[in-house]
Amino acid sequence: MSPVHAACALLFAAPLLVLGVPPIWTQPEQVHLSYGGVPGTMVVTWTTFNETESKVEYSLLGARLFEMSAIGHATLFVDSGTEKRKMFIHRVTLGDLKPAASYVYHCGSEEGWSDVFFFTALNDSTTSSPRFAFYGDLGNENPQSLARLQKETQLGMYDVILHIGDFAYDMHEDNARIGDEFMRQIESIAAYVPYMTCPGNHEATYNFSNYRNRFSMPGQTESLWYSKNVLLNLFPCFNVEANKPENRAVRPWIITMGHRPMYCSDDDQDDCTTFESYVRLGRNDTKPPAPGLEDLFYRYGVDVELWAHEHTYERLWPVYGDKVFNGSREQPYVNPKAPVHIITGSAGCREKTDKFNPNPKEWSAFRSTDYGYSRMQVVNGTHLYMEQVSDDQNGKVIDSIWVVKEKHGFSAWV
Repeated sequence: MSPVHAACALLFAAPLLVLGVPPIWTQPEQVHLSYGGVPGTMVVTWTTFNETESKVEYSLLGARLFEMSAIGHATLFVDSGTEKRKMFIHRVTLGDLKPAASYVYHCGSEEGWSDVFFFTALNDSTTSSPRFAFYGDLGNENPQSLARLQKETQLGMYDVILHIGDFAYDMHEDNARIGDEFMRQIESIAAYVPYMTCPGNHEATYNFSNYRNRFSMPGQTESLWYSKNVLLNLFPCFNVEANKPENRAVRPWIITMGHRPMYCSDDDQDDCTTFESYVRLGRNDTKPPAPGLEDLFYRYGVDVELWAHEHTYERLWPVYGDKVFNGSREQPYVNPKAPVHIITGSAGCREKTDKFNPNPKEWSAFRSTDYGYSRMQVVNGTHLYMEQVSDDQNGKVIDSIWVVKEKHGFSAWV
């Protein structure tokens, strides 16, 4: 055989030789942060495809690099797709963090380390003024708002990100490879600020297994529901203990987030387009019956309700029982007599944006079909600011309100 033919034979055989050796996947990826529910802590979560140690090395910004370390654990997640792909989800809790201090960190093991990231520890002072970005329905394909959110997060504009359901479209697809790719996409946001989540309908496949395994929310509920009352009383699900007078005095705002809204004026025949919405009023055709949320939230004085699912932005006047309860004609959000609803599900996904019903009910105050996301700042115990950013209009703020409340709780409605 000539030297040329021999070289060609080896070249063609090379792929077979490579494919015969299992790859070594010990490199951390999909790094993201979340609050652990206890002041002075932060949870770091990441993925590898081989089993390794779970370690975070970190230090105060400006101090000797990586002078502290913490050890956690990894859990095996086997996706339920046809390939039964395996991955290891690592979780490490960092403790004794100084309030509002900046830290640098990386995660992994001696078999591979992540990039170096930074974060600011929770400022748990009652005088803090936390800043949020919040949105739902952000996908792997057509993630319209992602680049702007990446840059703004790294500029330090946000203390927390709230993702109100529907991730990746969908995490389980292609034997969970879409979930991997989406988690890599948001690492440039979620490795720098806590990425707090709640599930949506697109997470339901295989009993929410991709969502339950990939995220690390407070409590022992597999991230399906939890309460967070350090920065403010924030509830994807509800905990009536937050409404005790002594708790409300310290953290007066109660803000809920959940994927499917009680109200909307989209033209798509979803539950929220009907008067007898299941989310609002519950349903009796299940065992046990499913209670509605509107009366519960009203009774415990929820101030603001954040929703997604509809691929639009819609701000409502203060509403209860399908009726408007503005504070006054001139200042509807000053001492409103019912909760304020915001629907923000247009961050960007392959299903595109929705259309609106041309004849909305009187509770619909502002609507937009632009791709975009929302911002919120809890300024103090009486003032809260929210605005909507249009990505279609190069980051223009297209809507904004101040919610002003001199009283919180049920007494605010009367």
